[in-house]
Amino acid sequence: MKPLSGQGKANASADSSRPNFLIRLVRRPESGIFLALICLMVAISIYQPKFASPINAFLVSRQIAFTAIVALGVFFVILTSGIDLSVGSIVGLSGVTCGMAMAAGMHPVLAVLVGLLTGAVIGAINGIIVSWIGVTPFIVTLGMLGMARGLVLVLTHGDSVEAIPKSFISVGNENIFGIPGPLIVLAVLAVVAHVVLTYTVFGRRVYAVGGNEEATELSGINVRRIKFLTYVVAGVLSSVTGMLFVARFRSAQANAGLGLELDAIAACVIGGTSLMGGHGSVLGLLIGAAVMGVIRNGLVLMEVSAYWQDLIIGAIIVLAAILDVVRSRRRKS
Repeated sequence: MKPLSGQGKANASADSSRPNFLIRLVRRPESGIFLALICLMVAISIYQPKFASPINAFLVSRQIAFTAIVALGVFFVILTSGIDLSVGSIVGLSGVTCGMAMAAGMHPVLAVLVGLLTGAVIGAINGIIVSWIGVTPFIVTLGMLGMARGLVLVLTHGDSVEAIPKSFISVGNENIFGIPGPLIVLAVLAVVAHVVLTYTVFGRRVYAVGGNEEATELSGINVRRIKFLTYVVAGVLSSVTGMLFVARFRSAQANAGLGLELDAIAACVIGGTSLMGGHGSVLGLLIGAAVMGVIRNGLVLMEVSAYWQDLIIGAIIVLAAILDVVRSRRRKS
């Protein structure tokens, strides 16, 4: 039998590596939920052809971006086995402070910094109470949800802030090659989040805290500082969506972000992030956010009653939590 030449060996090696690559790809935790997303999109398209139209795809991708940016912030917190229920209210409050700053004559760039600072401050307050005082994250962020939403109403009296400069509105609604601006913002933030969590000391410590907080603390890592920073990240990223909402709706609305915390948490859990902490990926989160966006859009296109929509979304969140418990038990066994 004639021996293989150098080129032949290279081709054989490449051919043998392809099945291994495909096997690794299929075995990734995100592959199952991605397949479910594809099946969901096909099923909705068959029932309602409008779903597959370019205009609807544009609208869905933009809505997914809003949810996914908030979910990215919540993702950092959940990785440390925490929770942040205040992100939806932070979206509304940061949008209002940014809008009010522009309405008062402040330059849009400085107004954006005001909005980001608002999110950072609320996140820092959450982080201090959780990390150094030791109050349960659920209670702290639930209270902050009400406080931030109440502050929005105090500042606006329930009205919208409409004196938004056209330059800010145009930038926020800009499309690049048909891709909505919020989706581009999401892509940049997702890449940054992946790099931080995968290749930096801070990212590795975030996973470590969620995996085993006691062991991490005994190894000399400042667990309180890591937790504190994750809440700040959640606040800042929520404020980004808040300001994107201002540009999208051409006003700072008092009810912006209402209930968005549930979609953000559901996107994380559906995408494979463990509520127990220590497990999850940015890719999975993005797929989870896409699932939530597709379901909401599909229900609207199919003219499902708003009451039934809430029931269905609630059931999905409960099922996602049950799935998370099952995954956690499998990892321990």
